[in-house]
Amino acid sequence: MHIATQLLIIVSTGLFCQWFAWRISRPAIILLIAAGILLGPVTGLIDPSLSQTELSELIGLGVAIILFEGGMDLKMSEFRRIGHGIGRLTVLGPPFSWLLGTMAAHFIAGLSWPVAWVLGAILVVTGPTVIMPLLRQARLNKESASLLKWEGIVNDPVGVILAVLTFQYFTLAGSGWKEALTGLGGAAGAAGLIGGLGGWLIGSLYRRGSVPPHLKAPILMVLVLAAYWVSNQIQHEAGLLTVTVMGLVIGNMKLVELGPLQQFKENLTIVLVSVLFIIIPAQLKVSQLQLLHWQVGAFVLAVLFLVRPLAIGLATLGAPMRGRDKIMMSWIAPRGIVAAATAGIFGPELLAAGYQDAEILLPIVFLVIVVTVLAHGLTLGPLAQRMDLAAGEENGLLIVGASPWTRALAQALKKLNVDVVVADGSYQRLKPIRMDGINVYYGEILSEHAEHKLEDEHLSFLFCATDNHYYNALVCKAQGHDFGHHRTFQLGPQQEAKQEQKRLAVQQRGYFAFNPPSDYYTLHQRLNDGWTIQTTRLSKGFDLDRLKNRLGDIGEDWILLGSISPAGRLELYADEQPFKTEAGWTLLYFAPQRQKSRSADKQDGGSRE
Repeated sequence: MHIATQLLIIVSTGLFCQWFAWRISRPAIILLIAAGILLGPVTGLIDPSLSQTELSELIGLGVAIILFEGGMDLKMSEFRRIGHGIGRLTVLGPPFSWLLGTMAAHFIAGLSWPVAWVLGAILVVTGPTVIMPLLRQARLNKESASLLKWEGIVNDPVGVILAVLTFQYFTLAGSGWKEALTGLGGAAGAAGLIGGLGGWLIGSLYRRGSVPPHLKAPILMVLVLAAYWVSNQIQHEAGLLTVTVMGLVIGNMKLVELGPLQQFKENLTIVLVSVLFIIIPAQLKVSQLQLLHWQVGAFVLAVLFLVRPLAIGLATLGAPMRGRDKIMMSWIAPRGIVAAATAGIFGPELLAAGYQDAEILLPIVFLVIVVTVLAHGLTLGPLAQRMDLAAGEENGLLIVGASPWTRALAQALKKLNVDVVVADGSYQRLKPIRMDGINVYYGEILSEHAEHKLEDEHLSFLFCATDNHYYNALVCKAQGHDFGHHRTFQLGPQQEAKQEQKRLAVQQRGYFAFNPPSDYYTLHQRLNDGWTIQTTRLSKGFDLDRLKNRLGDIGEDWILLGSISPAGRLELYADEQPFKTEAGWTLLYFAPQRQKSRSADKQDGGSRE
């Protein structure tokens, strides 16, 4: 089959697996590995016409971009906040994991010492390609999520460097501890000079406008790959540590264009993960899979229930960490693309060096990946809920802007058992809302403090309701990626219906909430005129059309705000988005206070609350 056709099959299959995994809320890596085995060893559709060395080099370039993107996500403010835990996990954790994993590989799996040491180093890594999707699904609180994220991203290159040095120690003539330490120093020096200093220089040039905006992301990608290649010339596989450091430096330089750069890298990473997790298992042969035996199964169980808990227990002994975080960390450690790629590189090289049991290295690593991703991916959410580490069910509203009208809305939603958080930079405006027992955030919603302290993972909608239309648009634009742009709303501007050609395009703002005119001043004027937020439950005999007949012209006589499903799920209404209601839903609307008898309500078929 032509290489272009194979590439199309790989990319299409990989992205389909990513989408389907999102639909069923399961880790995508399992589907990707299954697809790789199906397309490779089972059907033989995928067989890249490249040598093992060429394929390994291409895989390394992809992993370099993935680790760089992960490094950009690491914020030093997080480290300052929970550095006591991160330091233990990234400094003491790898040596303990390496030692314990090696002993298990030798005494349980029956591998020779050289292969066992390399396997122990490979399994030090956890990996952002698996951790980040799991964190999104489980919605951990920010402190616990930061621990897993930092460990996964930082330990990836550390594990690779350990594997490289171990491999060199056992395969290169004349190697010893002196050469290994020299190699470690070379890797650290390359990371500091090329990754640290190089990242700072790149950021400085970007900040000065030395590169046009449309070239910044592509040029950055090329520079990352160049830094990876140069570092590898200094010390074999030091490039992964270099690009991680480079990502960390650039990600913390507060560049104006950091958002678009991260978006570009994130999109590229999704494609690369989809491709690599199909190509690497496609290299497996049926004969290799047949090498797996009961001792390998026992080894995998030891990795889960013995190696990881002991390593974390020893690394965090006496650390000022919450006990429940230690328990979570001792269980959650799914392996990802870096472990697979490293095993794909060193397995054949160890075999060529004369270590016959290295043939089973890649199948063992894939078995560990599959088992850990399944076990940890399926249990992280329930474990986080049970240990009170989860952010809660995703159903609620973050209101930006405290005012009498948003106070009334928050009160109404609280009565309906919908989570609400009101954010504002004025304590005086928040004070009456806080006195109502409603959760508030005092501070700038776009600040770094809010990014780390505001627990909003359990909130499903964003509603910006300040009196500044352009500030509302700015917040919606900035937060749209996290909430989803389809769940980001703002109040419309004054007389927006008459100024359609002059108003902000939907790409630059959130969706206009409710029915026009629903701007800040109109809502508050009507609140002063006696309008209140009311609810009506729909039934088979009383639908939305019947409600419209009863209340009058929508937008003029009353304003539809949203609905609550029978399961308690909140939906906000906007003219710009489809809105569907059914019997049993509770409608939320803003209308004049009306006196209506119970008999009339019963005749209509609805109920007012």
